[in-house]
Amino acid sequence: MTAWDKSRLPSRHVTVGPERAPHRSYYYAMGLTAEEIAAPLVGVATCWNEAAPCNIALSRQAQSAKRGVKAAGATPREFTTITVTDGIAMGHQSMKSSLASRDVIADSIELTMRGHCYDAMVGMAGCDKSLPGVMMAMLRLNVPAVFMYGGSIMPGKYGGRDVTVVDLFEAVGRHAAGQMSDAELDDLERHACPGAGACGGQFTANTMACISEVIGLALPHSAGAPAEDQDRDRWALESGRAVVELLRRNLRPRDIVTRDALYNAAAIVGATGGSTNAALHLPAMAHEAGIRFTLQDVAEIMRRTPHIADLKPGGTYVAADVHRIGGVPVIIKAMLDGGWLKGDCMTVSGKTLAENHRDVIFPKDQDVVRPHTDPISPIGGVVALHGNLAPEGAIVKIAGMKTLRFEGTALCFDCEEDAFKAVDSRAYKAGDIIIIRYEGPKGGPGMREMLSTTSAIYGQGMGESVALITDGRFSGATRGFCIGHVGPEAAVGGPIALLRNGDRIVIDAEQGTIDVQLSDAELAKRRAEWTPRRTDYNSGALWKYAQTVGPACLGAVTHPGGAAETHCYADQ
Repeated sequence: MTAWDKSRLPSRHVTVGPERAPHRSYYYAMGLTAEEIAAPLVGVATCWNEAAPCNIALSRQAQSAKRGVKAAGATPREFTTITVTDGIAMGHQSMKSSLASRDVIADSIELTMRGHCYDAMVGMAGCDKSLPGVMMAMLRLNVPAVFMYGGSIMPGKYGGRDVTVVDLFEAVGRHAAGQMSDAELDDLERHACPGAGACGGQFTANTMACISEVIGLALPHSAGAPAEDQDRDRWALESGRAVVELLRRNLRPRDIVTRDALYNAAAIVGATGGSTNAALHLPAMAHEAGIRFTLQDVAEIMRRTPHIADLKPGGTYVAADVHRIGGVPVIIKAMLDGGWLKGDCMTVSGKTLAENHRDVIFPKDQDVVRPHTDPISPIGGVVALHGNLAPEGAIVKIAGMKTLRFEGTALCFDCEEDAFKAVDSRAYKAGDIIIIRYEGPKGGPGMREMLSTTSAIYGQGMGESVALITDGRFSGATRGFCIGHVGPEAAVGGPIALLRNGDRIVIDAEQGTIDVQLSDAELAKRRAEWTPRRTDYNSGALWKYAQTVGPACLGAVTHPGGAAETHCYADQ
C-alpha cells in the first residue's frame, strides 16, 4: 500500500502520533492492519434499509465501492443513514417526515464524518430525499467525494403493458369511482413493483440521478443501470477507485459544483420533464456551497431548456428505457450538441463535462430521447409562476399538459386529508381549483407531497378539468395542473392563507402568472383578520424542523449554509 502524507488530512487526528494509540486500538479491534490505519479513511455512506425497494440493493453495491477504495490504496469505512420512503409515507401524516429526512440525512453524514475524521466519501442513495441529502453532505463537508445512485426499479407488467407505482395511485381513484374491481386492484398491486430500485419514471429519484451526472458529482454512465443490474457493482467499484484519485488530486465537491454546474443541473430537469422537487433540492445543494440559487433561478433555466426526453409521468418511457439506449450520457450529449449545457465544468472523473461526452454517439432509431434539433417542446417541462397569490413564486410541471391556462374558483382545505376525502367522495366539480394549505415547510410541518390526491383526481378522469394549488409540494410522479411550493406559505400569513371558497383564480403557465382576482385592499383586510395556527407537532423532530426551516423558494434549508462558514471540515 502506498505511503500517504496525512499532515493535512482529517484522519491525522485519530491515526497519527503516540497520543492516538487508544484511537488506533479501536481499528485494530476491527481487524485493520497498521498499513490500513495509516492510509486515508474513506467513509462509504449508504442509505441501505429494509423500508422500501429503493434502498434494498445499496448494501450489495457498497461492498463493491469498498473494494474499489481498497484497491486504490485507501481504507473504506462503511456506515448507514436513514431514509423515509415517499411511496410508503404518501397520503397520511407520515409524509411530514419526508422532506425533513433530507436534512437529517445530510446532518447524520456530516456528524459521522466529523466524528471519525474521515478524509473522503462515497455516497450511495436510492430514494427521493436521500439523493439530495447525500449530495448536500458532500458539499457541506467538502472532502473529495463521489456520489452513486442505487438505480431504478424495472417496470412491472400488467395487462400487457409496462406499469409503475403511479398506475397504482391512479388505480385508487378508478377504484373509488367504481371503474376497477377489488380483484383488479389486488392484481395490479402485486405486479407494479417487481423488485429492487427507485420508482422508474422521471420522478424525483431519477431526476436527481440525472442531476448527479450532469452536475459532475457522479461518474458518467453510473446513474443508468437498474438497481438489480450487476453493472451497478462495476460502477460502485469504479466510484470507490475514483474517490481515492480525487483525494490524491485534492479535487473537492465545491470545485465541481459551481454556479455553471448548477445551471447544468437545472437544465437537465427541464430537458427531461423532471420533478418539481428539483426546485427545492438544487437551491439547498447550492446553499451548502455558499451559492445563492433560488427557485426562480432554477425555474428560469428549466423553462429556457427545450424538452427532449419522453418520460413518465407526462410521457411514455421509464428510466430503464433511457439505460437501454445508452443512459444519461445520451441526454447530456444531445444537450451539449444543442448548446444547452456549459461543457467546461469539472467532474469527478477528473475531466470536464464536454470531455466526458466527446465520444458519445447519439442513438438513432429510438424515440426515448429526441435529438436537439427535434424537441418535444421548445420550452422545458417545468416552469415558475408569480403573482399576487405567490409573491415568492410557485412551480408547476407542464410536461405532457394539453393546456397551459386555467381559470376557476377556489375550493379550500387546510390539510391534505380533508382534500383527499373530498376528492374520494367526488365532492368537487369541473372548474374547481382545489387549495391545500398549511402544508408548507413550517406549517405542515414538513411540506408534504400530494400524490395520493392528484392521482385520485386523474383516476376519476378529472385530471384536465380541475387544478390544484398548495404550499406543499408534489411527487415527481404528479401530472396535471398542479402548482406547488406556493410562497409565502399559509403558516406565515401568505396570500394562500387568505383564500375563501369561490374566489376566482387565474393560472397562466405560458405567461408564468398565478393571481387571485381580489384587490390589494381586500387582501389587506383579510390579512388583518387572519390569525396564525398551531400544529399538533409541538415536540420532537418535526417541531425542531419547523423552528429552523426556511422558505421553499430558498430550498427549505435548516442552517445558514456555506456562506456563513468560518472553517470548512475538509481543512480542519
